[in-house]
Amino acid sequence: MIRPHRSERVLVLAPIGRDAEVASAVLRGAGLSALVCRDIGDVVQELRAGAAVLVIAQEALADAARDGIGEWIAHQPPWSDLPVFVVTGNPSRLDHARTLRQLSWLGNLLLLDRPLRRATLVSVVRSAIRARQRQYAAREVLAAREREVEARDQFLAMLGHELRNPLGAIVLALDVIDRRGTAEPRQLDVVRRQSRQLSRLVDDLLDVSRVTSGKIALHRHPVELAVLTGRAVEAMQPPAAAAGVSLRAEIAPGEVPVLGDPVRLEQVIANLVGNAVKYNRPGGHVVVSLETSGGDAVLRVRDDGIGLAEADLERVFDTFVQVDSGLDRARGGLGLGLTLVKTLVTMHGGQVRADSAGAGKGSTFTVRLPLAAPADRPAGPRRDAAAPEVRPRRVLVIDDSPDNREVAQSALEMLGHKVSLAGDGPSGIEEAFRYDPEVVVIDIGLPGLDGYEVARRLRAARGRGMVLIALTGYGQPDDRQRALAAGFDLHLTKPVEIEALRRAIERFDPGV
Repeated sequence: MIRPHRSERVLVLAPIGRDAEVASAVLRGAGLSALVCRDIGDVVQELRAGAAVLVIAQEALADAARDGIGEWIAHQPPWSDLPVFVVTGNPSRLDHARTLRQLSWLGNLLLLDRPLRRATLVSVVRSAIRARQRQYAAREVLAAREREVEARDQFLAMLGHELRNPLGAIVLALDVIDRRGTAEPRQLDVVRRQSRQLSRLVDDLLDVSRVTSGKIALHRHPVELAVLTGRAVEAMQPPAAAAGVSLRAEIAPGEVPVLGDPVRLEQVIANLVGNAVKYNRPGGHVVVSLETSGGDAVLRVRDDGIGLAEADLERVFDTFVQVDSGLDRARGGLGLGLTLVKTLVTMHGGQVRADSAGAGKGSTFTVRLPLAAPADRPAGPRRDAAAPEVRPRRVLVIDDSPDNREVAQSALEMLGHKVSLAGDGPSGIEEAFRYDPEVVVIDIGLPGLDGYEVARRLRAARGRGMVLIALTGYGQPDDRQRALAAGFDLHLTKPVEIEALRRAIERFDPGV
């Protein structure tokens, strides 16, 4: 069987006389593999099967050749650049130049003039086969790298799941302890802060994996950037206060409408502010300003921290780069935040740049995003919208981790809901029929039957009569799509704080 990725065959097409048979005989006599093709269709078929070199007479290159061979050449994979030798008459230099222009669609082209010496034909074909072998080697390196990237992504997805499961239990347990007031507030703050930091590191690691694999997708909506900025700055106040850094927002009056993914834009702001806080000192200041300029929204994050050397102004956006690389790792992090910032801003059609007067003189990061067209601007808030009804509900939690089940039960009962528990897929389905819950919170990685299959069976039996929420450590975009396809109403990624769990449950009113 021919191995297309390592084929050394020489395809020969010369429709007039015995040129093709003679050339192939010469090549076979030199120990090379040569195949005579009948017509253009035969050439295309054999190219698909695998070839190292194509030798073709100029008179065979009619319009059909461009439609067939040209189409195949235009769609070669990135590693491939098939050598093509065109055998011509005995043209002048001017004819040569014209022929090269006319046949440029052949790509890696060399003209061979008649009469063709046997030694010349063998020599150039052997040289081309060696070049083709180097292309095969490059292909195998690329394929190996793709396999490595795929294996890395699978490992990171599993790592994220394994880290998020205990994080989910820790974060919910902290919320329960905090609401009960049974622990020292200062100790709670330490554990909560470190849990959130670990959660951010996991998210950044998986996001960079998605960036390098081209798997980040934006869900664009009309967004009021002023509101989003204010919310992001407010969310970053606790870590700033813990670091002894003053954080304030300076938002110009008026609307700043953009078309973008609100979750990703908030991530951009949070990463920039988090960096400014991290690379500052107690008593330092961070100012987040927002204004419009021309057709752009201009967001600036200024700090008076350690600053940047001129050589680092572009380098800080590279993956895994950190300006603070001392062995003490005092500021932590993986060097991924600014890589994500640049990628997400670019995906939104914007630009980001770093400025600094030098070491010890602070830094300014400026993000410019195009303002939304009038037709894409967010509608104003509805003032007549009634507050959603809050009422106790019957909730079933299916999770194979006893710790996750216990803290989920405590959190949900604290919110006023009635809770039942199950530890695997089959018993979860059985409990759902017995308990008749309004809401089922299901882990995906269950023994017996996984969460997707549990959701499918409950949907088949009960239709839309109950709300299904996936609460899982699998947080890739594909995982969300699979969850919705299996019948889930909502996909939540661990760790989830109690307030987010409350909103998720109260978002739906079963039976309506």
